[in-house]
Amino acid sequence: MSRRRIIASGVAGVAGAALAVWAFSADDSPVNWYSAATVSAKTVRKKRPLPTRTEQVANLQAGHTYDLLIIGGGATGVGCALDATTRGLRTALVEADDFASGTSSRSTKLIHGGVRYLQKAIMQLDYDQYKMVKEALHERANMLEVAPHLTRPLPILLPVYKWWQVPYYWFGIKMYDFVAGDRNVKNSYYLSKKNTLELFPMLKSDNLCGGIVYYDGQQDDARMNLAIALTAARHGATIANHVSVTKLYKVAGKLSGARLKDELSGKEWDVQAKCIINATGPFTDSIRKMDDPKIKDICCPSSGVHIVLPGYYSPEHMGLLDPATSDGRVIFFLPWLKGTIAGTTDLPCQVTHNPKPTEDEIMFILSEVKNYLNPDVEVRRGDVLSAWSGIRPLVSDPNKPDTQSLARNHIVHVSPSGLVTIAGGKWTTYRSMAAETIDAAVESANLKPIFRDSQTDGFLIEGAHGWTPTMYIRLVQDFGLEMEVAQHLSKSYGDRAFAVAKMATMTGKRWPIIGKKIHPEFPYIDAEIRYGVREYACTAIDMIARRLRLAFLNVQAAAEALPVVVDIMAEELNWNEAERKRQIKMANEFLANEMGQMVNRASRDKIPINLSKEEIQTYIKRFQIIDKDRKGFVSINDIRRSLKSMGVKPSDAEISAILSEIDVTYHGQMEIQDYLQNYGEEVTGEQLHEILREIDTNMNGQVELDEYLQMMSAIKSGHVAYSRFARMAEMEEEHHERETLKKKITVERSGGGL
Repeated sequence: MSRRRIIASGVAGVAGAALAVWAFSADDSPVNWYSAATVSAKTVRKKRPLPTRTEQVANLQAGHTYDLLIIGGGATGVGCALDATTRGLRTALVEADDFASGTSSRSTKLIHGGVRYLQKAIMQLDYDQYKMVKEALHERANMLEVAPHLTRPLPILLPVYKWWQVPYYWFGIKMYDFVAGDRNVKNSYYLSKKNTLELFPMLKSDNLCGGIVYYDGQQDDARMNLAIALTAARHGATIANHVSVTKLYKVAGKLSGARLKDELSGKEWDVQAKCIINATGPFTDSIRKMDDPKIKDICCPSSGVHIVLPGYYSPEHMGLLDPATSDGRVIFFLPWLKGTIAGTTDLPCQVTHNPKPTEDEIMFILSEVKNYLNPDVEVRRGDVLSAWSGIRPLVSDPNKPDTQSLARNHIVHVSPSGLVTIAGGKWTTYRSMAAETIDAAVESANLKPIFRDSQTDGFLIEGAHGWTPTMYIRLVQDFGLEMEVAQHLSKSYGDRAFAVAKMATMTGKRWPIIGKKIHPEFPYIDAEIRYGVREYACTAIDMIARRLRLAFLNVQAAAEALPVVVDIMAEELNWNEAERKRQIKMANEFLANEMGQMVNRASRDKIPINLSKEEIQTYIKRFQIIDKDRKGFVSINDIRRSLKSMGVKPSDAEISAILSEIDVTYHGQMEIQDYLQNYGEEVTGEQLHEILREIDTNMNGQVELDEYLQMMSAIKSGHVAYSRFARMAEMEEEHHERETLKKKITVERSGGGL
């Protein structure tokens, strides 16, 4: 077997060399070979004020005839809008939900050429795959240069556990560098076993031969998507989220416009356009069937699930690639915003607006991760902070049986009526895909742009113009922001961070002077909510998922911050109490279904109570200390009384948070079982509500004994990492014992007995 592997690697080397010679000596013109443009990011910062969403919708209703109407506000759609408006075309873009609400916010966060696609190109002498990788590597360099605040080069370790794999993988990665040419990020290199473990100490050391490190890019995908959309708006494009297309109009068999609907107000109107672009990702075929109901599907949707684990699972500045999982897929293990992303799966799925992660997919990722980590790192189900599913819009090929073998090549198709569809592709190549799409639109609709060719290669996007890596220091010095907050603002908003900081409120402390955090564990501050509304956030989901990335980083923390987020948005958008409650309800449903909260809780509840008799007696004792009236459950009032006895004065919201940790029946009290299943201090009212919800699995607003026991059992088994209610009960027991001892000493000193 080993000899066959060595022979295979030798064949791959010869094939790769032959392919390289063939590709670089090929005549460009007959095959329309990709020609990399020189990247020079020298665009001027646009000072045009950003129109409000109300103004954007009014422009759509004003009766203008647009050169282009783009449907879809994901990466490709906003890329098309920026490309078109910078060519001088009158451009409109509508998105039925929010910018990046679909696949574009649920990626692996990598900006990459595709190592595995290059492997296929070499092994199969596939010229098209080679071109795709070559183009993607140029686009990778472009994204790193035009959005330096939202991107970074990321070294990725490929651990090697068999000696024959060292030359095999080394050659493949060196080919990756070679294909990138002068657009390479940094050169790859080989590491000895010792150096590999120094850089990635969590890695399993048994049989490790060494590691190969190569570089790709990493991004904040949702904020990148938004920044491109805002850049298009500042350059004259009319863009509107939460506006859907309900109908397409034709004149003499050619598309002439569409019926639009504002999903927030319910108002409908018509808009005229010379050309319509369909950039709706997984929903490509639904728009195509508006144009022609008889058309065949061209999109083959595939579900990719990712999970977020605590930051200690990986080094802060290095990722890991598992090139061959147990079922032949590729798994990435990457640091991102102080957490660790692991994924992805790749399974055929149905198209839906609300994709959900499944327990099987989460456990598959965890099991693969466990294979690469040393025994000191206990991979626990309870460490899954968030989980989400994204639908990849892969272009179907009827000759290939499964989605894993599909490359994410894109197609541009023009229908007989003039509908221009861009389908497939991947995040990294959004700009070149957009340029090709606008070229097709200009030709098919005979448009007259000021600039015939695309202007976006090297075109700086929102926030990049005045950004420097040390800009955060000015934010600290000029505004009195906490350093972590200043770094976060700098990396999320670029040179627009100063505008965000100006909206921050005073903390009332000596330091930091301004910037109230919406959650104590994350650097997000109140000003970002107000600024997010100006970035077209219309719902609480828009805010916690895509303006802030809290829902993706920690679903429980997002739920805890939700009341504060909604309160600030209510001030900005004039929401009444009914709308506040509606927003909180929708956001909680989003967190439960799409961000993994429900599947996390279901996983915990399946764990049998595996506590010893002594442990059960201990937990019952703790439970009864809080349940002084022996009701058989713990309510918000019990938690309030317990915390006050320890010198803490919580608010109602904080009490509900504590109770909700365990209350499985959702009735506002905690039975004894609630307390045992999950396993400060100063807390706020909202935190108390969150602590309650952690254990209140039936959501009745109280915690029963069985819920408590179930929680403690889940903590013991690793299905739950931590519970504030469990910690509070432990502290209350200690406090109760101290008070009992004090009374005993007092009685003894007075000469009496107990």
